[in-house]
Amino acid sequence: MNNKQIEDIYPLSPMQQGMLFHSLYAPDSGVYIIEMSFEIHGKLDLAEFEQAWQVAIDKHPVLRTAFVWEKVEKPLQVVGRKVKVPITLINWLSLEKSTQNQELEELLQNQRKKGFNLSKAPLMRLLLIHKQPHIYQFIWIYHHILLDGWSVPFVLQDVLAIYSAISKAESVLNRPFNKFRPYKDYIVWLLSQNLSEAEQFWRKNLAGFLAPTPFQVDRKLKSSIKPKFDNKKQEIQLSAEIVSKLQTFAKNHQLTLNTLVQGAFALMLSRYSSENDVVFGVTSSGRPATLANSESMVGLFINTLPMRVRVDAEESLLVWLQKLQKQQLELQQYEYSPLAEIQRWSDIPRGLPLFESIIVFENYPVEAAVKSVIKDLNLQNIHTTEQNNYPLGLYVVVDSVLTLRILYDTYHFDAATIARMLGHLKTLLEGMVNDFEKVLSEVSLLTQKEKYQLLVEWNNTNCDYSNLCIHQLFEAQVEKTPDKIAVVFESQQLTYQELNQKANQLAHYLQSAGISKEVRVGICLERSEKMLIGLLGILKAGGTYIPLDPAFPQERL
Repeated sequence: MNNKQIEDIYPLSPMQQGMLFHSLYAPDSGVYIIEMSFEIHGKLDLAEFEQAWQVAIDKHPVLRTAFVWEKVEKPLQVVGRKVKVPITLINWLSLEKSTQNQELEELLQNQRKKGFNLSKAPLMRLLLIHKQPHIYQFIWIYHHILLDGWSVPFVLQDVLAIYSAISKAESVLNRPFNKFRPYKDYIVWLLSQNLSEAEQFWRKNLAGFLAPTPFQVDRKLKSSIKPKFDNKKQEIQLSAEIVSKLQTFAKNHQLTLNTLVQGAFALMLSRYSSENDVVFGVTSSGRPATLANSESMVGLFINTLPMRVRVDAEESLLVWLQKLQKQQLELQQYEYSPLAEIQRWSDIPRGLPLFESIIVFENYPVEAAVKSVIKDLNLQNIHTTEQNNYPLGLYVVVDSVLTLRILYDTYHFDAATIARMLGHLKTLLEGMVNDFEKVLSEVSLLTQKEKYQLLVEWNNTNCDYSNLCIHQLFEAQVEKTPDKIAVVFESQQLTYQELNQKANQLAHYLQSAGISKEVRVGICLERSEKMLIGLLGILKAGGTYIPLDPAFPQERL
């Protein structure tokens, strides 16, 4: 792009810097590629629809933006004067509906993998699939570095309003569309903020927090080489009745729905990690009240901030939620803080992340916003797909129902774990409104099925254990589930079969060394899978194990 083609140049926001880094770090991962897809029912004029998009792109500088990072001191975003974005038309009229669905899924996957060259605008693609005579599938693929979710309805409203004007032969230039401030104004505002005050806040807020909160339910794989991102998603919906109860509860106690969700997530993370001091990421809108008309600007304003929550088992649930909401309000004062700087100000060692999970509360009603713009076309089945660089992200969508969607990296979590997690979040939210006078330790995360399993199925003690030793019970379990994981230690894991084989090998060796019934065998090992092999091996050989510790008095040893 030469100088004549450039309209403006300015720095990146902190969130854009982070997205640029992760996109360059894993260019083929599809990270931060957003796909919005919806059906258009009605008589659509392709040429006019394409023209409407072009007018909207001409209007919004962020849609004409590329990024430069080589041979410059700091990355810059460069706005082009004129950027063409044609619509690619695909004809599927001859395909069966089932075939169309398969082709659509494959097309979306390929588009995610294709990604973008961030140094060249446009960082978006427009596809229109003709499925039936008056039904189209529209796909808008763009890089998240351009837009946040709050901006999307503004762009779509503009496109549809412009299309309506063109189709009625009205002059687009003379039509009063939504006024807006350019994204550059936000960057200028950001650069004027005093980070020294923010630094004091974050240093105090994160003091003493030394490591990211572990889930303890993620996979401990042996390989240290992480493959490319492979994100999948699962979701559940809370009924309109539960949503109504949550909203009433929040209103009665001056809370927000966001606070309730964050509270449930914090409790779940605390139970999973067995820690009473947890940190996870929260996404803030980033649209400052001090910047006039920021709520209607188009660009990337969101920021991800660390939320540190202390969970006192004996504290009242309601008092705790009220504290959590107050904490959220405090964070909003410093939501302009770059996450990279917050990490530097914290006590987390270099090389470790502050958190490995985030909550994204989606409170921008795209469907309602665009349906109110144009009467000639009917937009249906609006879906958005995205991929971030965190192992786990909880996305919350509020409508007549409450959708809890978890986007997770399959390298870290399996599908069954995520399904349980969603069930636990649902149970925690329901438990909050059903009995808010409880203390935190009394708020259960177990589903009804899990309670029955724990109290009934696993509590069936109608068995005579009097003549069975622990290693014999273990061998019985080996017969039942030889390929299930029996022990996990750091990056090592053994199935029941593997653990049994290693214990048998040790038992044979001990017997060859003279170990027999009730002969005492000392064992001096740190806690690990080797300790379990040692204990089982001694018992299988007929001996009795004696734990030894070098710190014991000599006489005792």
